[in-house]
Amino acid sequence: MSQLNKDILFLIFEELQNDSKFLFSCLLVNRLWCETVVPILWRNPWSYELDYSNKSYLFTIIAFYLPVDIKEFLSKHEINFPSTSYRSLLFDYLSFCRSFNVNIINSIISIGSFLEYNQFILQQEFYKILITKCSELKYLDMRSINHQIFYFPEAKVRLGTLYEINSNTTVDPTYFYGLARICKNIQKLVIINDTIKVNHGIAKLIEAQENLKNFEWKDEFDDDDFVEDPYKEILLILEKKADSLNHLKISFQYIYGFEHTFLQKVIPNFYNLKTLIIEDFDFFTKNQLIYKSMEVLYIDYITIKTAFNIIENSGGHLKEILLFKFYDYYFEENFNEDSLNFIRKVREHCPSIEYLTPTFAPTKEHFTEFENLLKKCKLERMIIEGSFRKNSYAKLLFNILLRSAPNTLREIRFFNDFKFSLQVLEEFFKQWRGRPALSILTTDNLYREDDYVRMINKYKNEEVIKDFKVVPEYKIYY
Repeated sequence: MSQLNKDILFLIFEELQNDSKFLFSCLLVNRLWCETVVPILWRNPWSYELDYSNKSYLFTIIAFYLPVDIKEFLSKHEINFPSTSYRSLLFDYLSFCRSFNVNIINSIISIGSFLEYNQFILQQEFYKILITKCSELKYLDMRSINHQIFYFPEAKVRLGTLYEINSNTTVDPTYFYGLARICKNIQKLVIINDTIKVNHGIAKLIEAQENLKNFEWKDEFDDDDFVEDPYKEILLILEKKADSLNHLKISFQYIYGFEHTFLQKVIPNFYNLKTLIIEDFDFFTKNQLIYKSMEVLYIDYITIKTAFNIIENSGGHLKEILLFKFYDYYFEENFNEDSLNFIRKVREHCPSIEYLTPTFAPTKEHFTEFENLLKKCKLERMIIEGSFRKNSYAKLLFNILLRSAPNTLREIRFFNDFKFSLQVLEEFFKQWRGRPALSILTTDNLYREDDYVRMINKYKNEEVIKDFKVVPEYKIYY
């Protein structure tokens, strides 16, 4: 492999760009490998699972680009620069960089000084260098930003190429106003709402975009004492972007009287959605939701009639359906019949389904419909909800999987009362040999007991199962 030419190496490294351990190890193979992998690593050098506050070499590399007179000025303010920051570099690292992460850069800056004022002026110089040297910025994470970077030299050129912005609502609105003048081609915007104060700058930034495709909003605050509606302005502006908007992910904390009614009113108007993810939203009841291009549907609370409507009008493109609480039906007698119809509708209308939450009772009809679904669809992952305390139910479920599960199946997540005896589970693993290894997740601590752990480790070693984890409830879903 060390003899592969640079073009082939580059293609391989591109495919493995999210495997930082592998890429870091490639630096040590030889000069060719090093030269090939450095531009990939430096595209987004802030994205790795590292303690950046201890990475003095990153501080040294960025500091190298500072003009000597600036370094001398900063040194007089007791900001420490390592002597190596004055030497030449092997690569023009920042020319490869396509991203800017304020939080991580601030963490690196703490290496130079612990004093707040010193960090403030060092931030300004580091930001300025990054804006100048990063030839084509695509990603900006501006949480905790303290400087109006849109006034820096070359900011209009650099920030005008941004594809994605990640921010929070505590950022002053003037920063969004400044970016709205420059950034017109943002395609993905991720907002963390961490304050009860409404930020009107975000709406202005959304309004300025000509091709916004992906919008995410997540509430992360403790207080809910809003003076004005925190969502309505955002939703109204997004509604005007319905032609281009393909992916919408929202997590609103329950604040009755704000999002509850208005969200249901505007959601049907986003007719070009391919992805709709609505978390922590109570009682989603709108029945007429028609998305002809829908591929991914995650909703926490939904009536089963609404789910039927979406599935029937999805144009056959749905690949992932995760519906966790059928609000009106979950505790009703007719839930069994409705859940049967749900499985049937998925089988009939979703030939491309890969990820699904089939919720069903342990009845003969449910097992039959489930097996029919497995035979027709190429499922890769499932979250199975229900109650399977009896070993006879577990055996029936496992026999169906052994008979009819597609070779594409890689992961099963069990939520609720799934208590498989040691003997039943081991028999399933024995018969699963020769198939692609399964990953299994469950919420039940039964499988932490010693006998289960020994048996599970045995089949892990035989590569019958890839993994078997007991996880908190929320990790089953996401």
